[in-house]
Amino acid sequence: MAQCAAAAAASGDVNGDSKTKRKVAIITGITGQVTLCMELFLVRGFFVHGILRRSSSFNTGRIEHLYHNPQTHTEGSEFHIHTPDMKLHYGDLTDSTCLVKIINEVKPTEIYNLGAQSHVKISFDLAEYTADVDGVGTLRLLDAVKTCGLTDTVRFYQASTSELYGKVQEIPQKETTPFYPRSPYGAAKLYAYWIVVNFREAYNLFAVNGILFNHESPRRGSNFVTRKISRSVAKIHLGQLQCFSLGNLDSKRDWGHAKDYVEAMWLMLQQKEPIDFVIATGEVHSVREFVEKAFKHVGKTIVWEGKNEEEVGRCQETGVIHVKVDPKYYRPTEVDFLQGDSSKALKILGWKPRVTFEELVKEMVDEDIKLMRNNPNA
Repeated sequence: MAQCAAAAAASGDVNGDSKTKRKVAIITGITGQVTLCMELFLVRGFFVHGILRRSSSFNTGRIEHLYHNPQTHTEGSEFHIHTPDMKLHYGDLTDSTCLVKIINEVKPTEIYNLGAQSHVKISFDLAEYTADVDGVGTLRLLDAVKTCGLTDTVRFYQASTSELYGKVQEIPQKETTPFYPRSPYGAAKLYAYWIVVNFREAYNLFAVNGILFNHESPRRGSNFVTRKISRSVAKIHLGQLQCFSLGNLDSKRDWGHAKDYVEAMWLMLQQKEPIDFVIATGEVHSVREFVEKAFKHVGKTIVWEGKNEEEVGRCQETGVIHVKVDPKYYRPTEVDFLQGDSSKALKILGWKPRVTFEELVKEMVDEDIKLMRNNPNA
């Protein structure tokens, strides 16, 4: 981390009037889980511009703590949306005009396209919207870079996904594994992947795809399975809930910590040549195992009874049923097994995950216990 920070340090003003131009990053999806990305850049001397969608209420909860960081705001400001090191812009990946305006104004040195409709199950209900944001939205952003004449100066990171592999063609999956997406989300991200490759080859843009396998943290959205589990276990531990429902308990994923993966994203844009990478832990765990580890952390042992839709998870100590299976959470086409091979990232980037699966589960449960204890309705 320290080595990377030293490499990233830059001085000078935001407009590059001094001898050494300061690095400027644009991050789409700034209010998502990987707000960890913004923290990393602020520490490394970047000026960060975030793009967030307009909503009827403030949706900046995941970055609120940065407004009160003395490194990122001017003392005395009542609402620190605009800070010396960070500025937020209303924008949308479906609006090419606003993207051109923001990029032309900011003239970034690095762009991290993290914005997306990223819930796989929801993508079946919002297929066209998912395609527009995740697929064509990436094209709009790339085209904005080209329109602003910045293809020679900008480095572009595209948040790709292990869902590209879907119906896996080999185990583990690496950069050369054939893609076979099994959802509108995966299909949209496949278009984004190839349009990034196209701009890289057609316009010599430094653009890379980070094929990130599942990455979690306490900031994960509550409608994602890992956070649903950690929140529910926290509520059960505090006596606020008795039982919750899940879908496919035997779905297996390669889960890592978001902060490790953010580090990999940054490293990809610091290379001499643009290269696509798989980022993963190489370990596989089932949803069932995530549930068991989470409950074990709060002193409960889950034993499973029944089969298929009738299966339940019962607390061995109390006999209370805490987990049920509900078919409404099944996907129309399941992705049963994802396991990444990030040996290329280790060899070229020197990257490897630091946080273990057990540590990840414990951190998420502990943070949700703190959250629910203070605000049961959070």
